[in-house]
Amino acid sequence: MKKAVFFDRDGVINRDYGYVGTLERFEFLPSVKEALADIKAMGYATILVTNQSGIARGLYTVDDFDTVTEFMQGELSKTGAQFDGIYFCPHHPQASVAQFRCECTCRKPKPEMFFWAQKEHDLDLEHSIMVGDHASDIEAAKSAGVKNLFLIGEHLQTDGPLVPEAQKYADLATLVAAMKQNAITLV
Repeated sequence: MKKAVFFDRDGVINRDYGYVGTLERFEFLPSVKEALADIKAMGYATILVTNQSGIARGLYTVDDFDTVTEFMQGELSKTGAQFDGIYFCPHHPQASVAQFRCECTCRKPKPEMFFWAQKEHDLDLEHSIMVGDHASDIEAAKSAGVKNLFLIGEHLQTDGPLVPEAQKYADLATLVAAMKQNAITLV
């Protein structure tokens, strides 16, 4: 079994402008490409788990999401940092697009995307890592049995108190620097 680092997308990998479903709205956060390459060099599989309710709301389509994903993966591959697995939830209980209106098992804070990745990539969830920017990211990972939980980004003040078990860092680059210096105790 392999260890993985799970990532939310918007607010962790790219700027979160709200419903990032087109190339014009996708912008990598500073130092993310390098941080992802460093994580892969440490021997971790990298897995993206992202809620994409903009699809359910009719703001963009699955094809639009795929276009953004292909661009992101292409850019990351230039530094050997592309994700090993990408999982997304297009659902929302109040969706305006009928086919995506449901109470699913994959929308974070539910853990189903983690289980899909575990099965497909033979992952050791307990010894894996979650990096998210919202409490729901941390709650989903915790429900899946992930023990190493990290909250980063602009929601530290609001979401931090909701997930006291998560370690807090300003951004992915700062977290990865601490990992490289063995300044973090991992399960």
